[in-house]
Amino acid sequence: MNLPTPLPDAGRRHDIDALRALAFLFVILYHVGMYYVADWPWHLKSPHAAEWLQWPMRVLNIWRMDLVFLISGVSLGFLARHQGTAALLRSRGARLVLPLVFGMIVIVPYQAYAQGVANGLVAPGFGAFLLRYLSMAEPWPKRAFDGAEFGMTWNHLWYLPYLFAYTALVALTLPLWRSPAGQWVRRRFNALRGWQLLLLPVLPLVAWTVLLAPHFPPTHNLVRDFYLHAIYLTVFLYGYWMGVDTGIWKELERLRRLSLVLAVAAIGTLIAVRVGARGSAPGFVIDLLRTLYMWLAIATILGHGHRHLNRPWPWLRWANESVYPWYVLHQTLIVVAVVWLAPLALGPVLEPALILIATIGGCWLLTDALVRRVRWLRPLFGLTRRARHTGAAPQAQDQSPLSLASTRST
Repeated sequence: MNLPTPLPDAGRRHDIDALRALAFLFVILYHVGMYYVADWPWHLKSPHAAEWLQWPMRVLNIWRMDLVFLISGVSLGFLARHQGTAALLRSRGARLVLPLVFGMIVIVPYQAYAQGVANGLVAPGFGAFLLRYLSMAEPWPKRAFDGAEFGMTWNHLWYLPYLFAYTALVALTLPLWRSPAGQWVRRRFNALRGWQLLLLPVLPLVAWTVLLAPHFPPTHNLVRDFYLHAIYLTVFLYGYWMGVDTGIWKELERLRRLSLVLAVAAIGTLIAVRVGARGSAPGFVIDLLRTLYMWLAIATILGHGHRHLNRPWPWLRWANESVYPWYVLHQTLIVVAVVWLAPLALGPVLEPALILIATIGGCWLLTDALVRRVRWLRPLFGLTRRARHTGAAPQAQDQSPLSLASTRST
């Protein structure tokens, strides 16, 4: 079995930066699609909801957040080389918890308000709603909006507390990961080659799915979301182990075509089984195909990304600093666009196109014209403050706050 090779000291992992930005762009597209996909609950639903969207959305949904958590783990692998437990907790707490609190108080409330009004359980008038929402003095009607039972909600920002929890867990156990036993686990994982790399990482994910999914369905409740925690923490650790190793990345690049063929075969078989069996297929078969496709899709994306994206793209510097504010802003902008455009009855083609344009345009305008330019706003969106005397871009490790670290191996 080949031993892993450490990354050289020169060069930045541009492919990780690029994949991070593209992954969060997919999150925006996915959330626009959630407004239109039939029979899937979301904050608001379109009268143009379509059943045919379910499979395209499912094909994306199976791996989209798993990829995001794996990339975050990769970035933590870079950062943890130079920081101890206290430094990691201090720096990551500020970069994740502060935007979460700000988002729950300022960005997310309009989503809850629009959902509550649409459900007929909240009276029109955003000002009155916001006062009640922030005071948390009076309980909301049941099912007024997602998270109403807690008084406040984080909606799409759930990723931030999950990411902080996993980061804190790794930070608090750094002595374990740096011990001979921890290093042995890392070396064994990074030494996987060929079929082992495409199949063995699936086994823990299948086990979590079979054992936990029937009893703990996804809730995005940080305390009781045991199934999603098991899946996301596992792929987060995969990324953390992979971080600075070059051998496993070269192998993923070498296997990229094979993993693509196998991923297509896995999702094709899953669709055929689900459609042909009409709900009577054995649960284990569905779980196995779904989890296998998830890992093969991630391996394909990482392999092709390492092959084609690992270069200093002109847009990458801007994207690295913009991805966090876009993530914080995008879903509220989607809801605002829906509320404005739905009464115009523009139809199932023009309306989603305008919602997507309004969302991307709003993210771009607010981020570039406001968030990145106002020093006191920057930390509220996960960015570091710029020095007053310079207009230079922040250092590399500050351009990718959702990544938790620079992907430069220095």
